[in-house]
Amino acid sequence: MYSLLLAIVYVAFVSLGLPDSLVGSGWPVMHEDLGVPVGYAGIVTMLIAGGTIVSSLASERLTRRLGAGLVTAVSVGLTAAALIGFSTSGSFWLLCLWAIPYGLGAGAVDAALNNYVALHYAARHMNWLHSFWGVGASISPFIMSYALTSGLGWSGAYRIVGITQAVLTCVLLLSLPLWGRVNPRVPLGRADGAAEDAASGAPAADGRGGRPVPLREALRIPGVVMVLAAFFAYCALETTAMLWASTYLVADRGVTPETAAAFASLYILGITGGRFLSGFVADRVGDRALIRGGFVAVGVGVVMIALPLPTDVLALAGLVVAGLGSAPIYPAIIHSTPTNFGRRSSQAIIGVQMAAAYSGATFMPPLFGALSSWAGMWTFPLFLAVFVALGLVMSERLNRTVAGLPGPDERNDQ
Repeated sequence: MYSLLLAIVYVAFVSLGLPDSLVGSGWPVMHEDLGVPVGYAGIVTMLIAGGTIVSSLASERLTRRLGAGLVTAVSVGLTAAALIGFSTSGSFWLLCLWAIPYGLGAGAVDAALNNYVALHYAARHMNWLHSFWGVGASISPFIMSYALTSGLGWSGAYRIVGITQAVLTCVLLLSLPLWGRVNPRVPLGRADGAAEDAASGAPAADGRGGRPVPLREALRIPGVVMVLAAFFAYCALETTAMLWASTYLVADRGVTPETAAAFASLYILGITGGRFLSGFVADRVGDRALIRGGFVAVGVGVVMIALPLPTDVLALAGLVVAGLGSAPIYPAIIHSTPTNFGRRSSQAIIGVQMAAAYSGATFMPPLFGALSSWAGMWTFPLFLAVFVALGLVMSERLNRTVAGLPGPDERNDQ
């Protein structure tokens, strides 16, 4: 039962990553077919991001009412319908319309699934699961390439991924009886999890029941604002690096576009591979050490990128180091949430964390674009360094704050 559900969750994480690269990889063809300027991609991605933020904030109430399994299944089904809707869109306004349910589905499933894994599975699985998300995100450009070269067009790529998501929805619906039968991981719960849930007011194993934690109450929990700032900082630096690294290498360092593109992709591969490797040490090292070491490694990579040396080898290697350092931060922050704040509050806080993550990922890369247009592309490593420092300082302050308080579930009971 434990292993079967875990396998389904792994497949779900691959599915989470599948749609994420479709807009970017297909937009050069899509905007021509739809007759809109290339810059209109930002409108679509902003609509998707807005939906994810809204549904992330609402994820706790949905999960307590329906359970993590049903929320995951319905959300994946919603993204499947939206992707198939993308494939039938013959105009830009229809694409924008379908972007709304796609964002709503993506945000809810991300928050519900991450919290379920944080509560029920060890740290190694959280790292490996997010590595599988990277596998999905890496596969989708190849799906788009296949669809374009085989005559299916960009709509064919969306149709393929949409149908894949629809099949996964059926699998998730069939797996619903399993979700409430996996006990919470120690030390957050006992083997008799249901009895503890009833006594503490925490949700049952599948996330249902218990009193919802209002947003205002969640934000007042000691340390929550700090973890939100750290998560915002991490996602801001990750997405800024993914979007602008290649442009920086070409415009400021004089690297050839081909070499810059190859090493920019190595940053993403470093995140995916680094999460896989982190899984082997996560249980022994612990979430806090992974977060601290990750931010320090990213900082080292940023310094390597910034050093004004006559050779570009160090800057290129710095991107790889930054990617490897980035790898464990996201899954470790998520996985440590129940430990830091308790089972009863974890779904609400992870939902807010997802909203903070999407906000950083959505708004900070365009902000750097505006900054670089004004001050120059040389500010790229400096911009990243600001978020590395913010993330490291906030995560260390969180550790000190939590260390000085009673156990998280004791706080929830008070």
